[in-house]
Amino acid sequence: MSAASLPDFLIEPLVRAALIEDLGPAGDVTTRATIPAGLRYSARLNARAPGVVSGVTLAAMAFRMVDPLLKITILRPDGSTVGAGDMVMQIDGPAAAILMAERVALNFAGRLSGVATLTSAFVAQTKGHRARITCTRKTTPGLRLVEKQAVLHGGGSAHRFGLGDAMLIKDNHIAAAGGIGPALTGARAQASHMLRIEIEVDTLAQLDEVLATGGADVVLLDNMDSRALRRAVETVDGRLICEASGNMTLARIAEVAATGVDFISVGALTHSAPVLDLGLDF
Repeated sequence: MSAASLPDFLIEPLVRAALIEDLGPAGDVTTRATIPAGLRYSARLNARAPGVVSGVTLAAMAFRMVDPLLKITILRPDGSTVGAGDMVMQIDGPAAAILMAERVALNFAGRLSGVATLTSAFVAQTKGHRARITCTRKTTPGLRLVEKQAVLHGGGSAHRFGLGDAMLIKDNHIAAAGGIGPALTGARAQASHMLRIEIEVDTLAQLDEVLATGGADVVLLDNMDSRALRRAVETVDGRLICEASGNMTLARIAEVAATGVDFISVGALTHSAPVLDLGLDF
């Protein structure tokens, strides 16, 4: 995945499903009862807090799907930094259509901007180091595509998208396979020349076994303190890509980045990001 815009055919089903969920078979009964037919308005999607916006494309699509004749002007595209009070988008046209799409548009933009904003805060803590912040598969079911895109908008990088992108041998795989050796041997026998193999280790002794066995491309250093991470990087000495994971809070990232790891994976980017406060003002 890149930070380029996703094609419409990938995100349209998400927006359509959200509109169907919100409008239901009866539609917007409040708007139908209170808004005169033909009434036109100009609405502004504004940032009420500083951050990095994402989901703007989905918000615009929500408005257009309700009424293709709405005029949408995007002033802060996905990936833009905004301050409180900045206008992100202007929507002109029938008031009823704007009101019907409002909540779905705000849900997507607020949620995804929250992911991008939190990611940017983590990325800022790696300044001066080679470590890159990456997300995980701990995403909202059905929204992984756009949540991972939001991580990219915040300056982060993409981990594997799904189970078929790479082999990630975790502790349960190792236990079920009978150890690090059998797990790596089996993985290497099945992997094509295009498929990378990553293996999780919890201790430096396990890391030594991985290096002695061979067959891995990446090592996941799980739940290690900074001293152990530094020793692990020294032990690997460039032979594998080093990824740190586990208990990666914002307060700890600068210290972890300083250990020399290549990547720091953070599940919180997608499972715990607070919504960025955005509002639609008539």
